[in-house]
Amino acid sequence: MPSPPDFTDDFRSELITLLRWRRDVRRFEPTALPEGTLERLLELASMAPSVGLSQPWRFVVVESLKRRTAVRDCFERCNAEALTRFSGERAALYARLKLAGLDEAPCQFAVFADRTTRQGHGLGRMTMAATIDYSAVMAVHTLWVAARAEGIGMGWVSILDATEMAEILDTPPEWTLIGYFCLGYASEEHDMPTLERECWEHRRPPVVIRR
Repeated sequence: MPSPPDFTDDFRSELITLLRWRRDVRRFEPTALPEGTLERLLELASMAPSVGLSQPWRFVVVESLKRRTAVRDCFERCNAEALTRFSGERAALYARLKLAGLDEAPCQFAVFADRTTRQGHGLGRMTMAATIDYSAVMAVHTLWVAARAEGIGMGWVSILDATEMAEILDTPPEWTLIGYFCLGYASEEHDMPTLERECWEHRRPPVVIRR
């Protein structure tokens, strides 16, 4: 049995710094990632925990200009509709927010969860089926942190119609959209979330209930 690593105080301090600087990036440089970078990051993402070792994440890398344009059109429609749900100063603030890096990010991909996968033999999800989706989210977070450690930014685009996205990307009906992601080098760096800097919302302490 291999010996566990000894994580030092310096490592833990750097890990906190990494988590603090993991930002939802919206502004990218058009510079392409080095060859093989995305594939390597996707391999790291697949080290994430998953219910029953099901590994239900499915990555759809979007390189086609036609499909990227369709994704952007979908975002624009959904974003315009979302704007109508706000009024007054909140609507004005929403309209000013940059909520996607679809025009600049050199690398774009969608993450889906395959709820029908036989891998894992159903262990752990018979009573909580949503753990399949949660597992895919864990892969997203693992990729996000791994990318940040290499100075690569990532942004999550969720203002999209899931049914339309499945049609655009021609994915199986049993796959559930988790999100659409932009990956690349950030054109600006911040240790504070954009939505906090723009006064949309503020980070709050965790809600903890003891029984």
